[in-house]
Amino acid sequence: MRNLELKIFHNNKILVLATLILSIFFVVAILSYSGIIASNWYQQVGGSYDSPNIKNIFGTDIFGRSVLAKLIKGTETAISIGFVVSSIAIIIGLSLGLISGYFGGIIDEFIVWLYTTIASIPNIILLIAFTFILEKGIMSVYIALAMTRWVEICRLIRAEVIKQKSKDYIQASIAIGASHFRRIFYHILPNVIHIAIIQFSLVFQVSIKSEVILSYLGLGEQNQPSWGLMINDAKVEIIRGVWWQLVFATIAMFLIVLSFNIVSDALRDFLDPKLRNK
Repeated sequence: MRNLELKIFHNNKILVLATLILSIFFVVAILSYSGIIASNWYQQVGGSYDSPNIKNIFGTDIFGRSVLAKLIKGTETAISIGFVVSSIAIIIGLSLGLISGYFGGIIDEFIVWLYTTIASIPNIILLIAFTFILEKGIMSVYIALAMTRWVEICRLIRAEVIKQKSKDYIQASIAIGASHFRRIFYHILPNVIHIAIIQFSLVFQVSIKSEVILSYLGLGEQNQPSWGLMINDAKVEIIRGVWWQLVFATIAMFLIVLSFNIVSDALRDFLDPKLRNK
C-alpha cells in the first residue's frame, strides 16, 4: 500500500499540483479566518471600478474595495461551507447507512423511503425551500446543503454494509458472540470507511458550487464576500466593461473544483480495494 501511495504521487504531477493548489486555498482560508489577511476587505483602497494595477492587482469594486481582499474572504466562505457541510453530511449518511444496512427490516425500509423521497426532489428546489424557510445567512447554507448531501453517502454505505454483512468474518464474529456494536464499529466500519472519505471530498466541492449558486440567487451568505456574490455583482458590471471581479472569482472556483475532482479520483484509486488490487 505504501508503495502504491508513493507511486501515485511521484508519477502523477497533475495530482501533486492539484494537492498544492488545494493546500494554498486552505492556508488562505485559515489566515483569513484568523484575521491575519483580508481583515479590512470592506475598506476603500482606490477609486470605483479601478482596473487591475500595481496598487490593486485585482482591481476594485464599485465602492473602491479591493477585489483581491474580497476574493480571499470568499475563499474563507467557500472552504468553511465545504468543510462543515461535508462533515455533517458524512456523519448523517454514514450513521444511517450503517444502521439501515446492518439491521435491515422496518428500519431499513424507513431509511430507504426517506432518502428515496429526498432524492426524488431536485436538489436546487430543496435548497431554495430550506433557505426560504430559514433566515438568510451562513447557517442557513450549512443546514440546507447538509440536509441534501447525505443521501448518496447513505445509499452507498448501506449497499456496502449489506455486502460486508454476509461475509465470513462477520459470520465468525457472530459465532464467537460479538455484540452488534463490535460488529458494526470494529469489523464493518473499517471496511466501508473508504467510501465516506471519497464522498467527503466529492461533497466538499459540490457544496462550494452549490453555495455559489445560492449566493448568486441572493439566498446565501450576505454579511461577507463570497464568490457567488461577486459573480452576481458582475451581472451589471460586465455591461460596463468591468470584467475583473467576474473573471477572478470564476478562476478561483474553477481551480478549487478541478483540484478537488483530481484529488477525489486519486483517493478513489488508492482507497477502493477493487481498484487498489488491480
